Amino acid sequence: MGSRRCEACLSALLVPLALWSVTVNILLYFPNGQAASAATDNTLHNHVWYFEGICFSGVLMLVVAAVLLVLDKGYNYRCCPSENCSEGYTTLLSVVFSVLGVASSGYCLAISAVGLLQGPYCRTHGGWGYALEDTAGRFLTDPSVWSRCLEPAHVVEWNIVLFCALMALSGLQVLVCLLRVAVQLSKVLCGAYMVMAQPGII
Repeated sequence: MGSRRCEACLSALLVPLALWSVTVNILLYFPNGQAASAATDNTLHNHVWYFEGICFSGVLMLVVAAVLLVLDKGYNYRCCPSENCSEGYTTLLSVVFSVLGVASSGYCLAISAVGLLQGPYCRTHGGWGYALEDTAGRFLTDPSVWSRCLEPAHVVEWNIVLFCALMALSGLQVLVCLLRVAVQLSKVLCGAYMVMAQPGII
């Protein structure tokens, strides 16, 4: 009962993480918080079009969380003739969807990291481009080069904060899903040990 309650808490934690991921990803479409014509002018960071926070750490993670929450209720399935079968079926589905959660949030984590290191898409004296890409991420600790970006205003800080937030949120999702996999596998191993430890088995 305790482990099932713990799993339910982990599943429920995925919901606010997913909603925050969607919110943060949407904010990337509005550099410096301004609803300008950046999308139509094609002046947005190319990694926002991967929809890593909206689709993968967002909608897909909400689906994963919903399925896991249903599985945590411990329903018995009609296709299973016994309670042990039902528990095994639940464990299998839980592991599969937890691994799916690791994959989807891991994708968001990787894309966000690449977007962060690439730097913002901004206007320089030579036109629009990734003015800080050649710094290989050194601009993250060297604010003196941020002046290369003329507009949108404060776009460097905007990108750093939002991509870091996406990385943190997706990283937590990866951790939660890995914990769920570990819990399920420990239950399987403990169950197998209990069966083998019965008198007459070993």
